Amino acid sequence: MLPSLSLEVLVSFSILLVIIHFTSIYLYPKTNKNSPPSPLRLPIIGNLHQLGSAPHRSLKALAQKHGSLMLLHLGSAPVLIASSAEAAQEIMKTHDVIFSSRPNLNISSIISYGGKTVSFAPYGDYWRQSKSIYVLHLLSSKKVQMFRRVRQEETNIMTDKIRNTLGSVIDLSDILMSLANDVICRSVLGKKYSEGTLVEHMSELTELLGVFSVGNYVPSLSWVDRVRGLEARARKIHKVFDEFIQNVIDERLDRNGKMVNDEGRSEGEKDVVDMLLEFQKEQANTDVIVHSDTIKALILEMFVAGTDTSFTSLEWAITELIRHPRVMKKLQQEVREIGQGRPEITEEDLENMQHPYLKAVMKESMRLHTPVPLLIPRESTQDAKVMGYDIGAGTQVLINVWMISRDPAIWEEPEEFKPERFLNNDIDYKGLHFEFLPFGAGRRGCPGIDFAMALSKLALANLVYRFDFKIPNDGRVEELDMVESTGITIHRKNPLMVIATTC
Repeated sequence: MLPSLSLEVLVSFSILLVIIHFTSIYLYPKTNKNSPPSPLRLPIIGNLHQLGSAPHRSLKALAQKHGSLMLLHLGSAPVLIASSAEAAQEIMKTHDVIFSSRPNLNISSIISYGGKTVSFAPYGDYWRQSKSIYVLHLLSSKKVQMFRRVRQEETNIMTDKIRNTLGSVIDLSDILMSLANDVICRSVLGKKYSEGTLVEHMSELTELLGVFSVGNYVPSLSWVDRVRGLEARARKIHKVFDEFIQNVIDERLDRNGKMVNDEGRSEGEKDVVDMLLEFQKEQANTDVIVHSDTIKALILEMFVAGTDTSFTSLEWAITELIRHPRVMKKLQQEVREIGQGRPEITEEDLENMQHPYLKAVMKESMRLHTPVPLLIPRESTQDAKVMGYDIGAGTQVLINVWMISRDPAIWEEPEEFKPERFLNNDIDYKGLHFEFLPFGAGRRGCPGIDFAMALSKLALANLVYRFDFKIPNDGRVEELDMVESTGITIHRKNPLMVIATTC
């Protein structure tokens, strides 16, 4: 027999059930809207506990169970997760304007000068003005070509560095990071800043941008972020970058705020800081106000995003080539036909001669290792209907382009590295093909694609043209470590240690 319960226990239990019932109604009210499928969620925190340390992988597991368009509740915030090409196309093309804003998130706001970078600015007049500065003044095809000499010189320095260490174990990740950093430093800041400066803080910054701040979704638990030290770390990193960039700007201006050493310099001798300061000066007597924080935010964004994207693409591409000797040999045959025995391969060579396999290798690497697997979160500005479901205004949106790039309904043997899949189709990475979106699409697509890919293709072509690579201690390529880092950008967690030999 069950033990008898006292009246007090029964009353307390009944009150608890009533509280739970009305709390669930208050927190998760039922509506007549046709919402996307949602996983079961906990009170207060919702689905926060289901994200894990690798959200793109956790969200893939949830999507396989609940569908390619699902609605999570991170605390009190509804978050739409799109995991198919069809869903991505509706969000980034059909309803691009509605889903073109950004949520106001604590960490990204601190780092980006209150959302003044193009990546994190909410949709509106400020974003349109900042984006036009990029497209027209900084990242046009003409401007990208201006820095061709910088890319070539730094690529040659990289290959010379490797040649001087032939037969020894080298940290190829560090060498590739130095290449990307030096190219961006010279292009954006005018000279190299390799030692003890921004580069050593880059990994922490990208890690912070990828951390889910509990306080953004459950304000009553903001103390958790303080205990974790998230905001303190973000403010510290922001201060380091801000002081550095301010010093770079101060070097260009005299005490009256005029640019120094500007006379007689050709357009091709000017870096991004010069261009931004000139633009600010040109707009002084117009209705367009370019604040100092805007200048610093754009410099920060170009430095961090430019370095990180190029480095990540190169690191994963050479990793996959080492793991797949057949692909490496095929690519080497192509670049040797381009190089024809000359000491180096130039951008002119790549422009004037066909190199379909080099392009295919870069695409296949970015398919498997999408630099920013969830892209940057979007936010809807009004109600919309996506794939037949009702999506409310103010809903955050994450697009799992990493999962889309591995969708077996689109890609044959999606987990395999097979560049040949890109040889007989026109699928590209510029946001027109929604099954392959390493740089996003629509209004919020990355404006720096041409800049990043110019360096990645040139560097990779010269690496495989000049060198073979093997794993230290007679290691098997199949055992090469492929563990991912955490953060908004996904690198290798551990450095790529190799031994280089001449081809």
